Amino acid sequence: MDVVDNDVLSSIIGDIYDCVLNRDGWSSVLTRITQTMDAAYTTIALASASDNHGRFAAQSPWDPERMRALQDYSFDDIPGLKAAVVGDIDTPVSTLSLMPESELQKTPFFQKWAGPQGLREGSIVKFVHTPDRIGLLGCTTLADRPIISAEDQRFLALLSPHLRRAAMIGDLLDDVRVMADLFRESLENLVAPVVLTDATGSVLHANASAERMFATGGPILRQGRTVQAQNPLMADALLQAIASAASDLSVGAKGIGLPVSAVGQPPAVAYVLPLTDGTARAAFRPACAAVFVSTTTSASPLPEAVLTTLFELTPAQARVLMSAGKGLNPSETAASLGISENTLKTHLKRIYAKTGTSRQADLVKLVSDIATPLTTV
Repeated sequence: MDVVDNDVLSSIIGDIYDCVLNRDGWSSVLTRITQTMDAAYTTIALASASDNHGRFAAQSPWDPERMRALQDYSFDDIPGLKAAVVGDIDTPVSTLSLMPESELQKTPFFQKWAGPQGLREGSIVKFVHTPDRIGLLGCTTLADRPIISAEDQRFLALLSPHLRRAAMIGDLLDDVRVMADLFRESLENLVAPVVLTDATGSVLHANASAERMFATGGPILRQGRTVQAQNPLMADALLQAIASAASDLSVGAKGIGLPVSAVGQPPAVAYVLPLTDGTARAAFRPACAAVFVSTTTSASPLPEAVLTTLFELTPAQARVLMSAGKGLNPSETAASLGISENTLKTHLKRIYAKTGTSRQADLVKLVSDIATPLTTV
């Protein structure tokens, strides 16, 4: 980057403050930062001060699958990230200022994630650091771009205090909202139909698979705003199950399974689960029950979907739980998922905390409890 153009800088800063009132503008702001930096993409991320994983609040356009995979890496896995986290506020850190490029290119992160996408290095500035959260702005460059310069760093440093003020004014990085957005995205990527309802069975959210199910006439229908079983004998039972899940969270991982297909139709089970007071309810308030529909053609991903909804796991944590739940030892689990044993330990620590368990035997029982009714149609 040449010397920062004051007009461009002022314009971007103005856009940052505009996002306090219009949060949808963040993607555009980050795209402008990306263009000014001649970068590949830019992200704003939130990390809990007690956690070593970040969650993107917003990003400029980049491969969404790759970006989701990036969030499975911890601070220790990404070269240079931990230095930014523990370093001074408003002080950018670039990867190649910390290590030679030859060393960077030997890291598992570069070989598995950055290198295959034609990326070179990143520059990260910490703009928020409070007792409960850390805010990070990061730009990542392409391989054919020169290394990040002092002027590039200065540009990010000038943006940092304005990002902090915007965060303080508009709570840009509210962790509940960020996780709610991730939860919504996870539901949309599920093959299984998922319908979230209030206590009376009114549909508050249906993922794409569920919308297709409604459009093709079952096995769960939407009559007006309310879910209805294709099997008329199960109509009242389905609504009663939803009311029970909404009022009695003790149904837990067992849930309530109901045969909902009409006579002569392919077998299907509606699996009704409560939504705990957390991400799911924050994302879809006042939703309090989730209805998963298991059929002969769409049941395979359902156990992971149930785990994600019940315990608010990330996709990576759900995969670890499913593998550990098969009774594999740590080495086998790590190998099957293509991750290190240290990363596995980090995932398991969070899984134990979220599921209220403390050992692998508990996870095996948990997965068995959930999988059994889902595979019995």
